[in-house]
Amino acid sequence: MRRTSTVDTRGIYPQPNTQANLRLFCFPYAGGAARIFRTWGDSLPKMVEVCPVELPGRGKQIRLAPFTRLQPLVEALAQALLPHLDKPFAFFGHSMGGLICFELTRHLRQQYGLNPVHLFISGRRAPHLPARHSPIHGLPDSKFLDRLRRLNGTPQAVLENAELMELLLPILRSDFEVLETYIYTSESPLNCPISAFCGSDDPEAHPDEVGEWQMQTRTSFSLNTLPGDHFFLHSAEPSLLKIITQKLLHHISMIVHQ
Repeated sequence: MRRTSTVDTRGIYPQPNTQANLRLFCFPYAGGAARIFRTWGDSLPKMVEVCPVELPGRGKQIRLAPFTRLQPLVEALAQALLPHLDKPFAFFGHSMGGLICFELTRHLRQQYGLNPVHLFISGRRAPHLPARHSPIHGLPDSKFLDRLRRLNGTPQAVLENAELMELLLPILRSDFEVLETYIYTSESPLNCPISAFCGSDDPEAHPDEVGEWQMQTRTSFSLNTLPGDHFFLHSAEPSLLKIITQKLLHHISMIVHQ
């Protein structure tokens, strides 16, 4: 039986690095687990400690109930991550993960006066743009799966695995409910740079829509278009990590010389 929704950060450091100057917390897409970031520590600078965040209902948190609303999830994440924000940190999020780390950044600023040194948003339209699709999280299984295929927001190999989908369906429904019940509220722009990424052939996050993230920061912004569809973070991973490395090395240089 699943317990009440919460967030457990045990195992957040798959490759502990006490000498790191900066921590990069990574948030997955809908239905995704922390393991999608398992190799990032091998490619990013040694001064960066990669911290994949496992959301409830999957991976090592399979017995925890998934959240169905963003604000309670953000509040739980803030409480769980707070002890790990004792050194400079950055956030990376793909698709749903991008929205999570954006609202988490706003929550940390408001409640604790904390800001990441950089926010990396990947495969996600700007939050102030209106939704382009009607909600799907309440549809019957067959229609829900059909819409998932058409939205191209879940890997095809996952959709074709019946046993895996039986386990994933409740998680996917919960994740889509998080996204589809989200209501954007206007606040002052963030105090950290934002680097946004989009796939050249992503039907869910067009470059002009991803470029709208520029409105959410008072500092620097960059838009990076990489080859691929909605899951370009896998197919174009070397290019993605190269850009992230460049940005993080700049911050590390500033941290070291303070």
